[in-house]
This record gives sequence, structure tokens and C-alpha cells, in this order.
Amino acid sequence: MSVIAPISSNSLNSLWSEIKKNNYINPEYYSRFDVKRGLRNADDTGVMAGLTRICSVEGYYLSDGERVPKEGKLVYRGINIEEIVDNCIKENRFGFEEVAWLLILGQLPTENQLKEFNDILGSCRELPDDFIEDMIMKAPSPNVMNKAARSVLALYSFDEDPESTDIENVTRQCVQLIAQIPSIVSYAYQVKRRVYDHKSMYIHQVDPSMTTAQSILHYIRSDKKFTDEEAKLLDIALIVHAEHGGGNNSTFSTRCLTSSGTDTYSAFAAGIGALKGPKHGGANIKVRRMLNDMKNSIEDITDADQVASYLTKVIRKEANDGSGLVYGMGHAVYTLSDPRAKILKSCASRYAGNYGLEKEFTALSLIESLTPQVFEQVKGSKKKMCANVDLYSGLIYDILRIPEDLFTPMFLCARSAGWAAHRIEELLTNNRIIRPAFKNVAQPRDYVPINERTSDFELNQRDYIPQDER
Repeated sequence: MSVIAPISSNSLNSLWSEIKKNNYINPEYYSRFDVKRGLRNADDTGVMAGLTRICSVEGYYLSDGERVPKEGKLVYRGINIEEIVDNCIKENRFGFEEVAWLLILGQLPTENQLKEFNDILGSCRELPDDFIEDMIMKAPSPNVMNKAARSVLALYSFDEDPESTDIENVTRQCVQLIAQIPSIVSYAYQVKRRVYDHKSMYIHQVDPSMTTAQSILHYIRSDKKFTDEEAKLLDIALIVHAEHGGGNNSTFSTRCLTSSGTDTYSAFAAGIGALKGPKHGGANIKVRRMLNDMKNSIEDITDADQVASYLTKVIRKEANDGSGLVYGMGHAVYTLSDPRAKILKSCASRYAGNYGLEKEFTALSLIESLTPQVFEQVKGSKKKMCANVDLYSGLIYDILRIPEDLFTPMFLCARSAGWAAHRIEELLTNNRIIRPAFKNVAQPRDYVPINERTSDFELNQRDYIPQDER
């Protein structure tokens, strides 16, 4: 496979210093001009940028302008997610498709409606003729998320009415993408295995009778075999990842592009690009790698003192990746608890021992319980901190023998339902392009004719700092 020829380092080195100097912004400017960096307020809450009826993410309440921590709640269309999961477990049935219907249509489906919706999804899972070979196999990617984005964009060419933003047409497109994305990521993973890992590739035919969770396990396992217990565990993971409000990075990206009037495929591809980031959907991989580093750094990952010592080094930037971050801990909204983490922890507790992962579960539990006190000891901060969804989601995938390459794509398979609901809501309710403002802090200067420019244009950084900052 041919690749893009790299630009020599010598050609680039002369550019780096100028790039850095010409993109310097004094951090004090953010407070001077009251800029909401990252669309965050000074107390780290999100800037209110829209209204929605789809989802509520609750982790604190305000009292006299102060944030007061409370137990976290995640509510889909007015229904607590814990009630949805508990009911599915109680009735021993799959729930992701029901959640997708609830998010998009705004109410729970009847038994007949749910059956019909499952049939529609099953009939839509098949990709267009030759799509796997032409769009996935001929240009493999080392990252499944990039291949998923390219494939979603490519589906535009197979749509007889790709541009229309009529709600009926957009709903059709969204339902098809919810059905097809699990097929896309599974096939992209198989091709990645063959090309980059030099392992066997398995392309299994679609079984339209299967649920989303069953389809994924059917696709990725060489023998296509899985238990009902495994499929329903994955189904719960899909439910808790399906939606998380309009302000999360990938959903906001999807709404932002939707507000411009662009097509469904472009809007979803933007969401995929955002979700791929390690600060968003890729965070569970960071947790897994931190756990692996901990295994290599201490003798017993189930010993509280050893884990606390390791976390101290992490926070001091002396261990793991040097970021100072304990991955899987802390959230922008949740303070005392993340309901998604509680659900997945309960599942992991139930199944880890049966799959030889009890030590890993104990280690993650210790990280959850010890991080707040270690953080306080090292940083002197008493900020409330809880486990987030990423702390336990990777362990769930390990239980299910889902490879790391598919951790974030599993998030994608689930979150496509939330994106669909938000795209439809954006089209129906906002009718205004999202366009926040940026304050320009560059100083004016004259144009210099090319023959008057010095050969050494690498001016001192001082020349790029406004006089009032010197």
C-alpha cells in the first residue's frame, strides 16, 4: 500500500518557530476580554448555548450562585437511565433499540412499534453492493474511527436524496446510519487486522434478525459465537453511551454542522471526528493503558497502599504518560457520581470474576476510591471528584473480548442514536447557524514587499507580543 511521501524534517524545522510565535496568545487575555475558553464559564460549567428536550445531565445544583454537589442523574426524554437499564435487566431483554426510538421520537415505543423498528434496523444493516471492497478494503486505516468517518461520508454517494433536510428524509438517513455504523466499524476493524496486524480477516454476512449488540459480536468474532449474557451486557453499554446532552463535544459538533444546513452524512462525520479524540470518546483507551502501566509499575494492583503510591506519582507527573491526569476520574458536570459509571461498575462487579478479571476490577475500584484523597494530599484541593463512564467501560469491553481498536467505535455505535435525535431537533427548533465570536488580539502591521523582507524572518518573539504586554 502506497503512502503519502513525508515532508523532510529539514524543510519543516524552519517553519516551527514562526508557527509558534505567530500563534502566541497571552493567557491573561481570556479573563481581560471575558472569553469563555472552551465555551466554559469560570467555574468550569458549560456556557448555555441552546435548548433541548432530549436529555438532561445533572451533577450539581446552584445555591446563591454556588455549585452544590449532588448524586448524578442522566435522563433520556424525561426518563432516568437507571430505570431503563433496570427494566431491561428485570425483563431480560435488549434495550438499545428502544432507547434509539425514545431519543428520536420522544416517547417509549409500544411492543409492536419496537418490533417494527427492530425489523427496519435489521433490513438496513447491509451496506451497498461492493461498498466493503471499494470503500473499506481498498484504503485501510490504522484507526477504525477514521475509516468510519470516511465510510459515512461515502454513503452520501449511494443515497438517492442525500441533500434534502426534510425531517422525513433526515430521519430515514439517521435510522440507516444507526443500523450501518456497527457494520462499518466491524468491517473496518477486520481490514485493519489484516493489513496492519497481519492477522486473519473475517467478513461475516449480516443477520437481519439480530439486535445491534448481537450484530456487533457476530461481526467481530471469528466463529460468530456469543452468549445471550454477553450480548445483553454489550447492550447495556450501548444504552449508557447512547446520549449525553447537546453540549458534549461530538454532539455539539453534529448540531453545529446541522445548523449550517449541511447533509446528514457530513454532520455525522463531524461527530465521529470529535468522538475520536482522547479527551472525549477515546478516554477509555487512556484508562486501559494507565491500568497496564500500573501493572508494570507495582507488584500488586489490588493493594491499596501500592495503588495510592502509584496515583501519587501519576498526579505528580512522575508515572504513566506524564500528563498528571488520572484517567477515568472527574467530570465537567457530575460531582458525587456518574450514573453511567455506577451502571457499568455494577455490571463489571457481576461478571469480572467469571472472566478472570477480578484483579482488574479491584484495581479500578481502588482508583475510584483513592484518587480524591490522593489528589487532595498532593494538590491540596478538596474538589469533589467521581469516577466517570470511562473508568469501567474498557473493563466491560475486556470482559466481552472486544479489542482496544474497537473501544471508541463501540461508543460511536451507541452515540449515533443521540446524534440522530439532536440533528432532528436542531433542524426543527433552532433555525439559526451556530456562530460564536472570537476576539482578535493581533496588532496591526504594514505589508512588507517581498524584496524588502529579510532572509532571516525569524524575529524575536518579543516582536510578536503587543507593547502593552511587554
